[in-house]
Amino acid sequence: MAFFYESYDAAVIGAGHAGCEAALALARLGMKTIVFTVAMDSIAMMPCNPNIGGTSKGHLVRELDALGGEMGRNIDKTFIQSRMLNESKGPAVHSLRAQADKREYSQAMRKVLENTDNLTLKQAEITEIITNKSYDPKEWEGTEVNAAGEEHVIGVKTLSGGIYPCRCAVLCTGVYLKSRCIYGETEQFTGPNGLPSANHLTESLIKLGIEIFRFKTGTPARVDKRTIDFSKMEEQPGDAKIVPFSFENDPEKLQKDQVSCWLTYTNEETHRIIRENIDRSPLFNKSIKGTGPRYCPSIEDKVIRFADKERHQIFIEPEGNYTNEMYLSGMSSSMPEDVQIRMYRTLPGLEHAHIVRNAYAIEYDCINPMQLKASLEFKRIGGFFSAGQANGSSGYEEAAVQGIIAGINAAMKLKSKEPLVLKRSDAYIGVLIDDLVTKETNEPYRMMTSRAEYRLLLRQDNADLRLSKYGHDVGLLSDERYEKVVRKQEMIRQETERLASIHVGASKRINDFLTAHNSTPLNSGISLADLLRRSELKYSDIHEIDPDNIDIPYDVSEQVEINLKYEGYIKRQNAQVEQFKKLESKRIPDDIDYSDISSLRLEATQKLSKIRPESVGQAARISGVSPADISVLLVYLEQKKNADRTHN
Repeated sequence: MAFFYESYDAAVIGAGHAGCEAALALARLGMKTIVFTVAMDSIAMMPCNPNIGGTSKGHLVRELDALGGEMGRNIDKTFIQSRMLNESKGPAVHSLRAQADKREYSQAMRKVLENTDNLTLKQAEITEIITNKSYDPKEWEGTEVNAAGEEHVIGVKTLSGGIYPCRCAVLCTGVYLKSRCIYGETEQFTGPNGLPSANHLTESLIKLGIEIFRFKTGTPARVDKRTIDFSKMEEQPGDAKIVPFSFENDPEKLQKDQVSCWLTYTNEETHRIIRENIDRSPLFNKSIKGTGPRYCPSIEDKVIRFADKERHQIFIEPEGNYTNEMYLSGMSSSMPEDVQIRMYRTLPGLEHAHIVRNAYAIEYDCINPMQLKASLEFKRIGGFFSAGQANGSSGYEEAAVQGIIAGINAAMKLKSKEPLVLKRSDAYIGVLIDDLVTKETNEPYRMMTSRAEYRLLLRQDNADLRLSKYGHDVGLLSDERYEKVVRKQEMIRQETERLASIHVGASKRINDFLTAHNSTPLNSGISLADLLRRSELKYSDIHEIDPDNIDIPYDVSEQVEINLKYEGYIKRQNAQVEQFKKLESKRIPDDIDYSDISSLRLEATQKLSKIRPESVGQAARISGVSPADISVLLVYLEQKKNADRTHN
């Protein structure tokens, strides 16, 4: 028997990393919001790796923070180790990574949700998305439902029969939809960490005409720290200087004693055990049907695919200050328990390791993200958005950034405002979402720096300069915080001009300085800006010969140095962005009939009709649409534009 609860502006289904960010964005933008979770313990839970950030993922978290999201602030409160990765390489690939105290991270995020105005938490399983075309008149008797017009969300229904009317809904189900955990011959129909799965919503999505995929991911075993011999491993300490994820945090206030991670390796004996038991792996005996992530394979997958490699890195990472559980990063598996024990104990330092939790694979339902607009709203169902692993992506960070975009755009929809759509030239977030909604996703999508064409412009150090205006414009970033960014931009400009205006001559003092820094001595005068363009000199070095010798904040000097050193490359990428924007600005009418374009190839017609890109730029990125097809499309749009102009 159905019964009604009070109505909400928005319902968020799931309280993982995507759901938390979506719910907070909606509530902070004034929308009365309810977020549903199958278990309160699953709020912002880290069922897999106990860290935030990493290569390319650190970029996403800092971009999320610049928009006004919570993940960066939360990890800054709860990290136990912090490291900047890839520092030996160029600034485009520097990525911040922090080890989290898993329990504290989840509890801190839950506390934020529970104390946010306009936000209600509810433990319940959602079984149905109700639209104006799918509602049951008997259940809604006595209520007013306008069934006319395009299909749009009007409510959600729980397993107990409760109906929550709402004007928008955001799907953030993560890996819980019909989830199945497997290792060897053992299978459990649960979500991660033994939490309840969501077994009924898939049927409702299918009835709404939504295409469903079956994907798979996995996690390694956790072992008891007391049974590990760390003397046989390489210590991986945190950085002496902490760099915050959130631009609003002061690095000095984040300094703390950090825990170490440890590095060990697999060996030939590990690989022998895996090869001899490969027929018992659900991945290889086909008992797992879902598609797994190519860029985060299980250890058995690595051993078979990379048979020439003698060893693989395994990082031993603490799960938090509250526990002795250690995470074996790089060694996820779905092997039977007896095989897991034997293969893990072949690693140096793990000879006597006691497994606290077995490794397992998890299969789950997710949607085909090509059914979404760039705003993350379903093309066919108004007011229905989707974010995170429900969209076929992989990772906490990828989920969180989709969550904030879906939350923002659900709020914009409710306010009758234009959605926020970040371009590929704006942010890694733009690359991620564009890839999901434009390109065919045949496996869980993972963000990588190589996916971003303009990665020199989209650095993690300048995310605040790139995206704070968007966060402020939609209403998530305060005036005070945005004004701080504006002041920073002005300081960068002023310092760059100042360095260009100050010249030093070929004096003995200057040349001695240059020789001491392995830099070529001068024959004539040069500006400090030109000296800083030399790869071997840093801003702090130039400070020694700067006659004004002024002190500026580190984040300002960092931008000045990067901008000067990479000026030529940055100009070249900016020129590429301008060309990119020309195609992005050419909008494609919603009602276009691609079958009317006679010169389009059949494959292009089919792909364009299915995906329905919003711009010519997006159309050009669709697999199966050639440059020749784009030329035909441009000619057609121009002819149609001229015909419409003549007709009017």
